[in-house]
Amino acid sequence: MIRSLILLFACGMAQAGELYRWVDERGAVSYSDLQPQVSAKKVQKIKGKANVVEVDKESYDLKQAKRQSPVILYATACGPVCDQATDFLKQRGVPYSAKDPSKAPEIAVELKKLSGGLEVPVIRVGASTFKGFEAAAWSRMLDTANYPKAAP
Repeated sequence: MIRSLILLFACGMAQAGELYRWVDERGAVSYSDLQPQVSAKKVQKIKGKANVVEVDKESYDLKQAKRQSPVILYATACGPVCDQATDFLKQRGVPYSAKDPSKAPEIAVELKKLSGGLEVPVIRVGASTFKGFEAAAWSRMLDTANYPKAAP
């Protein structure tokens, strides 16, 4: 009986070991309980909890898109148009920074320089800017920046 309990406890400890996550030279994400090769990029040590492994919720592609082409939404409580704009980004699963020019003068100045006026909504994806909400145009911008087409 005692041997069975020791064996059961030892198995649980083995499952709670460390895992490694890394990106190889082709951009593929790999996981292993063995340390990766020296050429591996973005190596992370993941501490497992029993037989559960916590991983990042964002895909590698989404992280890349965020890094290369961050999304900024300039909007106020302007009604249905601004609501549609924020809903559109949420439905696509696009993380974005929200800036309200009505709440901070420096954001209003920034928006005026960017778009030539204070009309909202305005979206900025990387270096591209679009004034107003038009789903097809926003989709093209986000597709070009490799953002997901739908929330996971």
